[in-house]
Amino acid sequence: NGHRYDSIPFANGMIGAGMSCQLIHYCHEEHDKFFELCKNFHFIIVRCNPGQIKADGGDQQKFDDGMRAVRKCGIQVWPSPDVMEKMGAKDALCKVANMNIGLPDTLAYYSEEEFAAGFKKTMAFQPRVIKQNRGSSGEGIWIIKLKEGNYCSTFGERCCEDGEKLSLMEANDNHEEEHTVGEFIEFCVNGRTDKSGEWTSKGVGKYLEGGKEAGGQLVDQRFCPRIVEGELRYNCVGDALVGIIHKKPKEGGISAVGGTGSVYTYYGPDEAKFSNLTEGFLKKDLPLVMPALDLPDEPIPLWWTTDFILSSPEGTPAEEEKWIVGEFNCSCVG
Repeated sequence: NGHRYDSIPFANGMIGAGMSCQLIHYCHEEHDKFFELCKNFHFIIVRCNPGQIKADGGDQQKFDDGMRAVRKCGIQVWPSPDVMEKMGAKDALCKVANMNIGLPDTLAYYSEEEFAAGFKKTMAFQPRVIKQNRGSSGEGIWIIKLKEGNYCSTFGERCCEDGEKLSLMEANDNHEEEHTVGEFIEFCVNGRTDKSGEWTSKGVGKYLEGGKEAGGQLVDQRFCPRIVEGELRYNCVGDALVGIIHKKPKEGGISAVGGTGSVYTYYGPDEAKFSNLTEGFLKKDLPLVMPALDLPDEPIPLWWTTDFILSSPEGTPAEEEKWIVGEFNCSCVG
C-alpha cells in the first residue's frame, strides 16, 4: 500500500494507547493540501528518508519548509527537518569527537582541496574509514588500508602520494576494490571519470557535489579493527534506552549492514555486559549531544539509534572499554 511496513506497529501502538493515529501519504503534487491536513493533528511523525521525496520528483526543501511552518503552529514534528539534517549528517561525528563517545582525530571535508590534503595525511598514518554524508545502508562508506602497509610512525610525518595503492572495502556489501590514492580522490569528488579507474561499487561517487550547503561532505575517522567483533545499536525513545542490538559481520566481512550475512543478537536495555557504555552514554554524554549538534532548543528525537564501535585494544577490561559513535540515525528508524 506504499507505506513502510514498520509504520503499521507505530500506528497500532499509539491507537492502543488511546490516541488517534492516521497514516497519510505525502504526494508532492498535492503539497498544499497535505500541509493543510497536517494542521488538524497534534503532532506529526515523519517516515520519509532524506532523498525519497526528491527521487519521486518532489522538492525536499519545500517539504522541510512545510514541516518548519507546521512547528511554528505549535505542532510537534518528530524528527524535525533540522534534527534530521544535523543529527544524520556524518559530520555529527566531528561535533562529538571530544566526548567519551568520540575520537579526537575525526575530520570533516567540504571541498576537494581539504579532502585531498587531509586524506593523504591521515591515510599515511593509519587505516581509515571514509564516510559520505548522503548514503544509506553503508553505501559510500569505505574501509581503507595501504596495500603496502607502510604507515608512518607519527601523524604528519609523511603524506601519501597519488600513485600509492589502496585496499578498499565498501560497507554496503563488503565488496573489495583496489585503487590508487589519486583514483580514490577523483571518484569521491567527480565520480567515474578517465582519472578514477574502473569501479565495481554500486554508488556513483561525487560525495562533495553541491558543497556544504547541499550536504556535500566526507568524514574521515580512524578505523577500529575490533569492528569485526560487531557493533552495538542502541535503540532509544527520547532519552530512554529500550533495547540493544549486537550486529556481528559475516565471517571475513567488516560491515554488519542487514542483508550481508551479519548476525544480530538482541539484548534488553539493562544488559550487564554493556553497563559501562550505557551508564556513560545516557548520564554523561547524552545531555551534551543536542547542544553539540547546534540543536540546543530541539527535543531529542522520538525514536532514534546510535551505533557504537569498540575502539579499545584487545585485552582491555570491560569496565575500561571505550565505545565510539559510528552513526546517529533518526531519519526513519526501522
